[in-house]
Amino acid sequence: MKLNPIPLALAGILCAPAASAADPAEAALPEMTVTGTREGELLSETPATVGVVREQTLRETRPTHPKEILNQVPGVWVSNLSGEGHSTAIRQPLTTSAVYLYLEDGIPTRSTGFFNHNALYEINVPQSGGMEIMKGPGSALYGSDAIGGTINVLTRTPPKQAEFELSGEAGSYGWGRILMGGGNAHGDDAWRASLNLTRTDGWQDNAGYDRQTGTARWDRALGDDALLKTVLSFSKVDQQHVGKLSAGEFTATPRANNVPFSFRQVDAFRLSTAYEKETANSLLSITPYFRDNSMEILPNWSVAYDPSQYVTKNKSFGFLGKYRRDFEPLRARLIVGLDVDYSPGSRDEDSVRLDKFTNAYGGVTYSRNAAAPVQIYDYDVTYRGISPYVHGEASLTDRLRLNAGLRYDDMQYDYDNKFNNGVAGATQGAAGAFPGNGWYGHVASTKVGYSHWGPKLGATYAFSETLNGFAAYSNSFRTPSEGQVFRGSRESTAVKAQAAAESLLNLDPVIVDNLELGLRGKSGALRYEASVYHMTKKDDIVSYVDPVTTQRTVVNAGKTLHRGIELGLGLPLAQDWQLDASLSYAKHTYETWTVSGTADYSGKEMETAPRVIANTRLSYAPATLNGGRVQLEWFRLGSYWLDAANTGKYGGHNLLNLRANYPFGKGMEVFGSISNLFDKRYAETADGTGAAPTYTAGLPRMAILGLQAKW
Repeated sequence: MKLNPIPLALAGILCAPAASAADPAEAALPEMTVTGTREGELLSETPATVGVVREQTLRETRPTHPKEILNQVPGVWVSNLSGEGHSTAIRQPLTTSAVYLYLEDGIPTRSTGFFNHNALYEINVPQSGGMEIMKGPGSALYGSDAIGGTINVLTRTPPKQAEFELSGEAGSYGWGRILMGGGNAHGDDAWRASLNLTRTDGWQDNAGYDRQTGTARWDRALGDDALLKTVLSFSKVDQQHVGKLSAGEFTATPRANNVPFSFRQVDAFRLSTAYEKETANSLLSITPYFRDNSMEILPNWSVAYDPSQYVTKNKSFGFLGKYRRDFEPLRARLIVGLDVDYSPGSRDEDSVRLDKFTNAYGGVTYSRNAAAPVQIYDYDVTYRGISPYVHGEASLTDRLRLNAGLRYDDMQYDYDNKFNNGVAGATQGAAGAFPGNGWYGHVASTKVGYSHWGPKLGATYAFSETLNGFAAYSNSFRTPSEGQVFRGSRESTAVKAQAAAESLLNLDPVIVDNLELGLRGKSGALRYEASVYHMTKKDDIVSYVDPVTTQRTVVNAGKTLHRGIELGLGLPLAQDWQLDASLSYAKHTYETWTVSGTADYSGKEMETAPRVIANTRLSYAPATLNGGRVQLEWFRLGSYWLDAANTGKYGGHNLLNLRANYPFGKGMEVFGSISNLFDKRYAETADGTGAAPTYTAGLPRMAILGLQAKW
């Protein structure tokens, strides 16, 4: 019995990745994107910049870290923070703040209140069906966190007949990975399952990493016009962290780990079922979902000012509901929807005592003291979000199409303080050689709410069959995460600690206004895209670092300005050669930011914000390789300021990477890669000050060799 073709086609439209903008085999502008409206639409009629990573590109690149694929997208810089941990810069400085929205098949992988900047290690990226990166504030269909960009990882569509694939790879520094997966179809059902087993010793001391990640998808056709899609995903991550290095350590002992006891253990589970029913002029979509996330961590980044170990947990129950109606006049389309998220969670945190000493290279090495940890936080917090939205489109002419959207977000935290019988007040943490031995503030049980109306306007215009442009305005916001609202920083006195805790309840959401213009087109064999943006953020939530005590304080930063231009192109140079390139030039500044009357950063460039990010790839795929390919990649990162006071700079770096694959026999393929081909010393991140810079050392030359079999 054959699968019903109509639901299969529906599944393809809703879930298949769009074509690469640099793929010469595709027609002029037929690409589809699914992220903007949660269903397939022409990229040429999307008034936004969308970077697309095709499934084929993922299969060929076989990324060991998400940065290896995302850094090919114009204006995107993802850094490696041990294992598959990452910080991200998309139209923002490199940050771990909640300014990005991470999705799997259009469903947020985490609740807004429990943002995780390492969200991509909770997703099976290497075995996914493609990725879409919508840059800038999200559409009306997405709310808080979609400021810098929205990253949507797509699951692979089940096969039409039985298939299975298995690959194994090994490499430098104990790297090893096994990827296996397969699926089948029978009658009205089709399924696919994938499993990712990864481990590495890490190139630095005490930097091991293990993960087990799996994805299962089951599609069931319901008649000729409906589909039921169920996706189950899980990830278990066990990794050790690596501390930052002083300039002397970075030069002399880059493999050193000053915080060898730092670790992170992560468990993530997601289950969703999407019901999609499409008629000739309508679509009904209902997607209930469940998420369960937990993490135990002793972070390396806070040992200098706030050493602690904690466990965070949260479960999520929610649904995404959407109804779309099409009308004949003007090719009009109306979408109305409602998102609901109910996420109860908790935090249990202990202050730990550490010993430290200065080593011969000017760095500080820490060790775990035998003293018992002291509890400093114990609370439950439930995040609740209710968000209705409306989105409309119409073509005023054959060339001009307009769209507009409006979203209302109503969000609330219900905080239950379980520490010290729920009594508000400051308590002392573990004593040690840190500011004031450490005091922590606690507020009484309370509720904190936020609401926001977010409009979006856009237009696309087809200048010709091979050139189209767009203009867009969008407004979005970001609520503070639960840790920013209820977890106060370590302070030197009880009075300061309690005042700081109370002040966090008054943190304002970040408000963003974005203007953007773009062009997409083809000229002969050349394919190109270009966009320019101007974005302002009001009440940006940033961490102020005291240069004397290294104490960090979370504050609203007045106003920041983000401006830039992004370019991408693909060009066949000859019959067997292909050139792909991306380039962005941006400037990120503090327009208004005065900290406690002691420092004024207004007019300064923001730290960790390179003006130049570039990626160029030269591919060689002759017929003699039987479908194989050799690719040389050049990644260029420009210089950037280390701190908000602009006292010193990191000079940037250039890296070369080499990849190759060669199919042979029946379903067999050998592949390999060499990253950092010339073994250059570089920093994944750099901060501190000009007088005392600190670095997260980048990976030296690393080689990987693997074998894949398909049946």
